Amino acid sequence: MADYVFAETKGEAGAPLVFTFHGTGGSERQFHDFPRQFQPDAHVISPRGDVSENGALRFFKRRAEGLYDMDDLALRTEAMAAFVTHHAKATGATRVIGLGYSNGANILASTAMHLPELFTDLALLHPLIPWQPQPRPQLSGTRVLVSAGERDPICPPPMTQEFVDWLDRQGADLSVHWHPGGHEISQSEVDTLARFLSA
Repeated sequence: MADYVFAETKGEAGAPLVFTFHGTGGSERQFHDFPRQFQPDAHVISPRGDVSENGALRFFKRRAEGLYDMDDLALRTEAMAAFVTHHAKATGATRVIGLGYSNGANILASTAMHLPELFTDLALLHPLIPWQPQPRPQLSGTRVLVSAGERDPICPPPMTQEFVDWLDRQGADLSVHWHPGGHEISQSEVDTLARFLSA
């Protein structure tokens, strides 16, 4: 298991386990307190990215904007899968929710593709998946929320739509939210995410 620095708020027995994943330049605190506003008994674990890009923390390396180091991504995806598996087993949670923004959404999506049975729910805010994933029919029935900006310069909407279409083909229980802005998180996204977490 990867030795991530992480924040943890322990929940009640039988409550959902929520993992949160920050964006580039964020930290383990970026979204850590958010889930318990809607799942007050939840157990929340938030790892800190262990890659520094000019001082900004990330979960994997990239060669340029939108160009990932795929070998590094594969290694760090395996490490994150081991981290999530360890904590899911330790808590015994039957509902395991992943919430990630930007780079955090990307490592979360990659981890879910690697081990589709890990998460029951995925909230992916502004993901960018610049490769063609292999089929993952095990994602059938997984609740997935994808949110994005119609003018996002970092996550181009056509690429987001391709990923949404891929998720749909896997049979995911899919919700999609678009807002008219860019890469920022809008209030309408927060409201949509709140409903998703509360369900």
